[in-house]
Amino acid sequence: MLVAVLAGFILAALVPRLSPLLGSKIGWCLALLPATLFGYFLSFWPAVTGGQPVLIGYDWIPSLDISLNFLVDGLSLMFALLISGIGTFILIYAGSYLEGHKDIHKLLMYLLAFMASMLGLVLSNNLISLFVFWELTSITSYLLIGFNHEQEKARKAALQGLIVTVGGGLALMTGLILLGYIGGSFELNELLDRGGSLQAHPLFLGMMILILAGTFTKSAQTPFHFWLPNAMAAPTPVSAYLHSATMVKAGVYLMARLQPAMAGSEAWMLTLSLFGAVTMTVGAVMAVCSTDLKRILAFSTVMALGTLTMLIGIGTPYALQAAMVFLLAHALYKGALFMAAGTLDHETGTKDVRELGGLRGPMPQTAFFVWVAALALAGVPPLFGFIAKELMLEATLGAGALSGLLAGLAVITAICIVAASALVAVKPFFGALKPTPKKPHEAPPAMRLGFTVLASLGLLLGLLPGLAEPLLQAAVTAVGGVPAGGLDLALWHGFNLPLLLSALALVAGAVLYRYWDLAYRPLAAAIRPLAYGPERGYEKMMDGLVVLARGQTRVLQNGYMTNYILTILLTTIALLAYAFWAHDAFIYRLSFEGVRFYEVVISLLMLVAVVYASATHLRLGAVAAVGVLGFAMALIYVFFSAPDLAITQVLIETLTVILLVLVLFRLPGFQDLSSPMVRWRDALVAGAFGILVTMMVLTVNQSSLGEGITDYLVANSYAVAHGRNIVNVILVDYRALDTLGEIFVLALAAIGVNAMIRFRWEDQK
Repeated sequence: MLVAVLAGFILAALVPRLSPLLGSKIGWCLALLPATLFGYFLSFWPAVTGGQPVLIGYDWIPSLDISLNFLVDGLSLMFALLISGIGTFILIYAGSYLEGHKDIHKLLMYLLAFMASMLGLVLSNNLISLFVFWELTSITSYLLIGFNHEQEKARKAALQGLIVTVGGGLALMTGLILLGYIGGSFELNELLDRGGSLQAHPLFLGMMILILAGTFTKSAQTPFHFWLPNAMAAPTPVSAYLHSATMVKAGVYLMARLQPAMAGSEAWMLTLSLFGAVTMTVGAVMAVCSTDLKRILAFSTVMALGTLTMLIGIGTPYALQAAMVFLLAHALYKGALFMAAGTLDHETGTKDVRELGGLRGPMPQTAFFVWVAALALAGVPPLFGFIAKELMLEATLGAGALSGLLAGLAVITAICIVAASALVAVKPFFGALKPTPKKPHEAPPAMRLGFTVLASLGLLLGLLPGLAEPLLQAAVTAVGGVPAGGLDLALWHGFNLPLLLSALALVAGAVLYRYWDLAYRPLAAAIRPLAYGPERGYEKMMDGLVVLARGQTRVLQNGYMTNYILTILLTTIALLAYAFWAHDAFIYRLSFEGVRFYEVVISLLMLVAVVYASATHLRLGAVAAVGVLGFAMALIYVFFSAPDLAITQVLIETLTVILLVLVLFRLPGFQDLSSPMVRWRDALVAGAFGILVTMMVLTVNQSSLGEGITDYLVANSYAVAHGRNIVNVILVDYRALDTLGEIFVLALAAIGVNAMIRFRWEDQK
C-alpha cells in the first residue's frame, strides 16, 4: 500500500529522464502505473464489499503519534478506483493532447504527483498524514493550473486557487488538530465511533467551523466557488482530472468521511444542507449563462459539488445513497465531457458554443459520445445519471423541514442543467457547419479513448446498475456509519413525484434551451453578481494585503539595520515585560557566595570593552574592543570546563577580527548621523533590554525546572550513542534534526555567497 500511494511521486521524479526515451508514447507508458494501481485497488473489492474494511499501518513519527495508516473501506476504495482509473485515461489523453509541446514532461510529472497526493488523501487513516496529502493536492494543482505560465490569466488563476484552498487548509489544520484533541486520537477509524462525545464537547462548534472552512474552499462551495471556473485556464487534461475524480471532490470526501462522527449535529446538517443547496443552484444558473464549453462544464461541477454537500447534510440513509450514486455518475460523465470538450477545442481551435455547429459530420464518434455523456448530465434515461438524479430528488423530498426549499432548488437546478447539457451536446454538432480556426476532424485515438470508455460506462451502469451496487453499498455503509439497507437502483420505480419532477425539469430545460439565444443576455446580466461578487471580494482582500505589506515594509523593513535591530529589541522587551507583569514571575535572590576573583575581573573586562566599543569613534579601537569581548567569553568557557566551545570561540573571534581589520580601510569615515535624542533612545532601549534579560536569567536560575537530563546524558552517551564526547553526542544524536537544520542554513548561505560572487565577477567581465 505504501508503494502504491508513493509510486506516483517516484515516477514523477523520473519523468524528465524518461521523456526523451519514450517520445510520443510517453502518455501510454506512464498510464501503466495508474492502470496497475487500479488493478491493485480492485483486489480489495471482495473484502470491502463483504463488509470487511482493511487497515494497513506504518509507523512514521511514533513519538508524535503520527503514522502512515491507510484505511480501505467502501468510500476510500471508490475514490481510489476513480482516481487511478480515470487517471489512466487522463495520462493517455494528455500525452496526445500536448504531443510536441516543449513542456509536456512537466505536465505529466505534475499529474502523477497530483494523483499520488489524492490517493494519499483518500486512503489516509491518520489526520496528520491526511492533512499533509491535502496540502500536496493544493500545491500540485497550483502547478497544473499555472502550467501555461506565460499567460497572465493562467498565473492569476493558479495563484487564486492556491490562496483560497491553502487559506482554507490552514483553518482545516487547526480543525483537525482540535478533532484529534477532542476525540483523544488522530486515527479516523477510532474517531468515527465517538460522535456523541465529540458533539458534547464545548469546542465542537469551533472545530466544525474550521473543518468546513477547509472543505468548502477545496470543493468550491459558495461563496468560494469563483476559483473553480477560473481554473479552466489549465490545459484540458488537467480540467478533466480536476473535476471528475480529484481535487475538487477532496472536500466532499472529507465531509463524507466525517459524517458518522458529525451526524446528529443540527449545526453540521443545517450548514451543509443550506450551503450545498445554494452552491448547487448558483452553479446550475451560471452554467446556463456561459458560452465557453469548459466554463459550462466547470459551473456544472460547482452544481454537482453543491448537490453532494447538500445530500451529505440531509444525512438520511436515502440521501447518503443518493450522494454516493451521484458521485460515481458525475465522475463518469464529467470526465468524458471535459475530454470531449478539449478534443473539440484541439481540433477546431475554439471552445465558444456560439462559434461551433454542424460538427456531427466531420466528428461523428466525438458527437455520439458527447451526446451520451450530456444525456447523463441532464439525467435522461437510460443513463446512470438519470438514476442519480431520481435519487437526489427523492432525498430532497425527505429532508424534513427543509424539504420544500431543497426540492424547489433541486428542480430549478435540474432545469438549468438540462439547458446547459443541450448547449454542450446540441449547439456544437447540429445545424450548418460553421467555419472554425482549424478544419475539424476526428482526434487521434488516444484522445478519444477516455471519453469513449467513460461515457460507455455511464450507459452500461444505467442499463445494469447492479454492477456497481456492491461498491456503492459499501460506500454508503462507510459514510452512514451503520449498515445501510440494500440499494434500490433501477431505471423504473413506477409513477411517483420524483419522476414527475424529473419530467418537468426535462421539458422546462428544453424550453429554456429553445429560447436560450433570447434569454442569454438578460439572464447573464441579472446574475452577474453571482459571478463577480465573491471574486471581487477576493480581489479587494488581495489589494488590502498589498497595502498592508507596503505599510509594514515601509515602517519595519525599510532597509536600515538599525531599524531592524530596534524592532527586534522592542518586541522582545514588550514580550518579556508582559510575561513578568502578567505572571508575577520575577524571582530576585542574589548571592555572591562562591564567586571567584578571576570571574569578577573577566566580567569587568567585558563591561569595559562593551562601553568602549559603544562610545569610541575609532574603528580600530571598536574592533579591538569587540575582540576583547569575544576572547573574554572564551576564557569563561575555559574556566567552566568547556574547552571545545572555547576553541570554537577563539577561532571565530580571531577570524572576525581579521576580516573586520581587512575591510576597515574600505569603509567611509565615521559621521554623526544620529541626533542626541536618537542616541539617548537607543541607550534606553539597550538598557531596558539588558535589565529584562538579566531578570530572566535570575528567574531561571532560581526556578525549579524539573529533573535535569545531565545524569541521563552522562549515563547513555557512550552506552547508547557510542560517543565519549557528550557535547558531540547531543549535537549529532539527540539534537540531530536541529543540527541538520543548521547545516542546511549554512549550506544555503554558502550557495548565496557563491552566487553573489559569481554574479559580481560575471558582471565585471
